[in-house]
Amino acid sequence: MQKTIRISTHKREGLYDITSRVEEEVAKSGTQSGICSVYAQGATAAIMIQESWDDSVQKDVVMLLRKLIPRGGWEHDRQDGNADAHLKSGLVGPGETIPVIGGKLGLSTWQNIFFCEFDGPREQRSIVVTVVRVE
Repeated sequence: MQKTIRISTHKREGLYDITSRVEEEVAKSGTQSGICSVYAQGATAAIMIQESWDDSVQKDVVMLLRKLIPRGGWEHDRQDGNADAHLKSGLVGPGETIPVIGGKLGLSTWQNIFFCEFDGPREQRSIVVTVVRVE
């Protein structure tokens, strides 16, 4: 089963919790045992599994990446001024794979799935969710 979910973002950089949307697709698939791939389409976005208890972790992720890869001064900035977004996206990575166990995502209590926006805001971002049964 494969489905593209779409979200809009409202900041240049931020983490957006998409766990419930992915859970819906896993439930619709009827898969009891398998894997779920979550993939961000776009060269300036990424997917990350991270703690969701409070938003301080998400803020810290953005702050760390800003310190590691600051805006400006990169060769690609001559093209469209978003080289840092490309580098952050490449560092975090475009996707994650989560086991499906008993029909549910095999995330721990504190883990959620986040779409990472590094070049927003965007009216529409696409995330491909692929569920593969192994039963």
